[in-house]
Amino acid sequence: MYLTRSLIAGAALALTAGAAFAQVPAAAPAPAAAPAPVVAAGDAVDTLKASGQFTIFLKATDATNLTAFIKANKAETIFAPTDAAFAALPAGELDRIMAQPARAELQKLLIYHMINAKVPSSEFKGAVRQAPTMAGLPVELDGGETLKVNDAAIVQPDVLVSNGVIHVIDKVLSPAKAPAPAAN
Repeated sequence: MYLTRSLIAGAALALTAGAAFAQVPAAAPAPAAAPAPVVAAGDAVDTLKASGQFTIFLKATDATNLTAFIKANKAETIFAPTDAAFAALPAGELDRIMAQPARAELQKLLIYHMINAKVPSSEFKGAVRQAPTMAGLPVELDGGETLKVNDAAIVQPDVLVSNGVIHVIDKVLSPAKAPAPAAN
């Protein structure tokens, strides 16, 4: 009987403490650390692999048979979202687009991050212009104070690789949010 009362009293105390603990405001999340600088290590694929910050992007290019295409291309621009950028997608979105039925959508998403030409930031610094992606949709390059592609900040521009240039970005670009093509 004494043991039963002790267990009940202990459980009540634990529940009360848990309720009190739950009322303590949570600490603000720590700011995200800036990604480590990406250093050119051969071609675009080798550089992204060597960095270690683009495992999701590379897994996606493997899943859509784009890795060999990227390696073979002689002059390209890749807007490379970091793993943190992919992690910031809405809950379940990454799993959905990586799933087998969504491979065509995943491939379109990936080639929306690529331009079939070498576009260093010097070509749009101080200006806003559009460039066609390999997905056939434009991206808006903003060369203002903060370099941007659409709504993504370019956190590290101009990683010059043997087959083009990589711009590291902080968000995954969405073909569904592509800007309307500029009037000629």
